[in-house]
Amino acid sequence: MATVLIVEDDPINVRVFSTILRKRGNFEVICSEDVTEIITLVATGKVDVVMMDVSLTASMYQGELVDGIRITQILRANPETQDIPIILVTAHAMQGDRETFLAKSGADGYISKPVVDYDDFLGQIRRLLKA
Repeated sequence: MATVLIVEDDPINVRVFSTILRKRGNFEVICSEDVTEIITLVATGKVDVVMMDVSLTASMYQGELVDGIRITQILRANPETQDIPIILVTAHAMQGDRETFLAKSGADGYISKPVVDYDDFLGQIRRLLKA
């Protein structure tokens, strides 16, 4: 069974995503906003795919406030974590946001919130796991 790491600061979104992933997708789920823990989980192979909220409000790394774009860049720059599939999840859904965020972060996918099409949501995760 594949494990999805949810990096999200909204407890309601965490609950919704976790429920969809566990009950409809049959995935294991881990949740964290702690950047050091995120890097460790990914580096040790305990995670198969990361769902990364773009607009984190309280995640700190090396004394600096970081958002999901920055955390994704950190994961991409580390040889131990650079190949993990990452899907950005964000309420920023204006025209051009998808392309800008993907190019800036190096992430593999993009899902806008709120998630309304659960099949597409799960399909994106499954496609990345097979890649």
